[in-house]
Amino acid sequence: MAKEKKVESITSMDEDFAKWYTDVVKKAELIDYSGVKGCMVIRPYGYAIWENIQKDMDRRFKETGHENVYMPLLIPESLLNKEKNHVEGFAPEVAWVTIGGSEKLSERLAIRPTSEVLFCEHYAKVINSYRDLPKLYNQWCSVMRWEKTTRPFLRSSEFLWQEGHTMHETAEDAKEETMRMLKVYEDFYKETLAIPAITGKKTEKEKFAGAISTYTIEPMMHNGVALQGGTSHYFGNGFAKAFGIQFTDRDNKLQNPHQTSWGVSTRMIGAIIMVHGDDNGLVLPPKIAPIQVVIVPIAAHKGGVLEKAHEIEAALKAKGIRVKVDESDNSPGWKFAEYEMKGVPVRLEIGPKDIEKEQCVLVRRDNREKVFTPLADLESTVESTLEAVHDGLYQKALDNLKEKTHTALTYEQFLEISENKGGFIKAMWCGDSACEDKIKDETGGVKSRCIPFEEEILADTCVCCGKPAKHMVYWGKQY
Repeated sequence: MAKEKKVESITSMDEDFAKWYTDVVKKAELIDYSGVKGCMVIRPYGYAIWENIQKDMDRRFKETGHENVYMPLLIPESLLNKEKNHVEGFAPEVAWVTIGGSEKLSERLAIRPTSEVLFCEHYAKVINSYRDLPKLYNQWCSVMRWEKTTRPFLRSSEFLWQEGHTMHETAEDAKEETMRMLKVYEDFYKETLAIPAITGKKTEKEKFAGAISTYTIEPMMHNGVALQGGTSHYFGNGFAKAFGIQFTDRDNKLQNPHQTSWGVSTRMIGAIIMVHGDDNGLVLPPKIAPIQVVIVPIAAHKGGVLEKAHEIEAALKAKGIRVKVDESDNSPGWKFAEYEMKGVPVRLEIGPKDIEKEQCVLVRRDNREKVFTPLADLESTVESTLEAVHDGLYQKALDNLKEKTHTALTYEQFLEISENKGGFIKAMWCGDSACEDKIKDETGGVKSRCIPFEEEILADTCVCCGKPAKHMVYWGKQY
């Protein structure tokens, strides 16, 4: 008999959360490291997760009237320099191409860190009248930002993302788009990824380079650290003026259109791992799991077992469920551990005794609940079980978010919470970036996450300096 493969063990998240994360992405076969520092090979299982994310989000974008386009990979330096504030924000991370073949280029070309300037160059050519607006474009692509410290999915030099870039007739239309797309992200995180999050406005210090306003979605990881899950920006008409984008309005006067930008990336896969995962590996939300149900035949060598397994597979596929029969010669115990590692939401076990009783065993990945299910009811039971897994994951993540969110009324409380509890801290703020700098320096990295849309009045004064407070802010460390 062939030697059975070994299921690799995973470091406990309580022992070393960073090592646990690295173990999961490697041993669940999501990525491999490449020969270029900070760049990763996304393996088939990891890429299948991204494809399911992309498919769901793309549907949502198109339902809101957006079209997909593709812009060049390279940006001439002169084009990138047209918007000063934007360039300064990205300058330390830009990778440059200086040689083409064996010839030195007359002008450096930036590998896109983002594509605002490329969209603006195009929009200047195709927008002439108010009748040409709005332009609702989205791009699926990769970008490069030369990061000093990298970690798979969370912060890599090259990563996959989508970036929406839209142009509008009025500021009101653009602002409405900015908020609409943030809500698309919020709904996607809840309905598809089973992840709750805080949404709100970034402070001036933390907003996107070149934006007038930046709005963010901030999910909390299992260990209480934040992850910027997606952003939506209102640019006003600053880029339009810099790039000479004009249109004739309804009164036959020349105007500059108003612009938005919004994006999420493969960082979401990092969020899925760190919000839902456990010491046995991934725990995938059913809607993006490459395999939603794995069928493990018990005593597969006995007559009728594999046939029944494939019969069940066909019935579930007919219902649109992503299902796999593992008929390899590894033991059932190995298979149980392997598919737990890969986070498959539901395991279905079927053996000779089950066939006799016209039943099977269903095991949920999120809570390991095991139930015997009549084969006659199997399709509906599997569908309801997948829904229950999603709801269970969301509730568990919501409980973690609530448990690790604290309130600080004084600076001493703030420092004590950041030192001993972590998580999100709700506290009042005067609006001065100097207080943000002081908090970050004295807490080892706690930053403003966002000003929530529904602010609580916790106190009248800033938690840091004691001056009159302007906003309640969520604070926390981030990946």
